[in-house]
Amino acid sequence: MENRPDEKEEMKETLRQVYGILTEKGYNPIGQIVGYLLSEDPTYITNCAGARALIRRVDRDELMGELVRTYLGLEG
Repeated sequence: MENRPDEKEEMKETLRQVYGILTEKGYNPIGQIVGYLLSEDPTYITNCAGARALIRRVDRDELMGELVRTYLGLEG
């Protein structure tokens, strides 16, 4: 399923915010986000600054689909 441009931007902004919070707290943000995406275990994401609540607002399957589309250069 293709996401609307505004949904894509919202997912991207949320991911950037979570990445920033994880970086600020000294975590490996890529490892933590990948762990969350693979397991759907919210404890991979710190609760600090609302990062866990932020990432849980994004549909994990939609986010992974968007990541694959972007990686393959299929984004519209």
